[in-house]
Amino acid sequence: MGRAYQNRKESMAKTAGQKTRLYSRYGKELYVCAKNGGFDPDGNLALRQMISKAKKDQVPAHVIERAIEKARGGGGEDYETARYEGFGPGGCMVIVDCLTDNGKRTFTEVRQAFVKNDAKLGGPGTVGHMFDHQAVFAFKGDDEEAVLETLMMADVDVTDLEVENGMVSVFAPHTEFFKVKTALTEEDAELEFEVEEISFVPQTMTDITDPEVIEQLEKFLAALEDCDDVQNVYHNAELPAS
Repeated sequence: MGRAYQNRKESMAKTAGQKTRLYSRYGKELYVCAKNGGFDPDGNLALRQMISKAKKDQVPAHVIERAIEKARGGGGEDYETARYEGFGPGGCMVIVDCLTDNGKRTFTEVRQAFVKNDAKLGGPGTVGHMFDHQAVFAFKGDDEEAVLETLMMADVDVTDLEVENGMVSVFAPHTEFFKVKTALTEEDAELEFEVEEISFVPQTMTDITDPEVIEQLEKFLAALEDCDDVQNVYHNAELPAS
């Protein structure tokens, strides 16, 4: 598959515990989006996009509604963003995005995930310059020229476009997210996106083939996944096709 899938987070939770964490993370993001930009999705594009993502990841409607109502109430927690960068097992580059109401707790948990799994936590900017902040879309198709023409006619600044295994992957500056989505859906109202997100896309990949390192990387990513304040993890590890 194309690069769009390299750092796509798992969208289907496999256990009750994972579902709880998934719902909690979406609840935080929905709360922050609504509190900062307004409660009406029609007037808050960030909230509209977050609701769309939550529904795609099968987050129940009551979880979405509760988060927005909590923001509407004006009380609740004050979350702030935190970003950590470093190197994972095998020398791959890692970015960890968090939403937290206790920065010291979050730093301690993230640091422990690095320390215990042969990874090295760095300072701000350690690896961030090796990722591009991109709007990423992926959908079924094989007509590269038609998609490119649609985007060019809409005056979209496309960074890259790939067609691989019956999937089209579109990359654009993160500021072009809604412009890309509008152009594609106006061209084909039935279009269903496999991926539609703003992500950190690595400029280069790190091949990891040693089974022991792969196992360590999986443990490291699982440890980060277990941190309640971690929202997204991006990395440039390229593993053998399973």
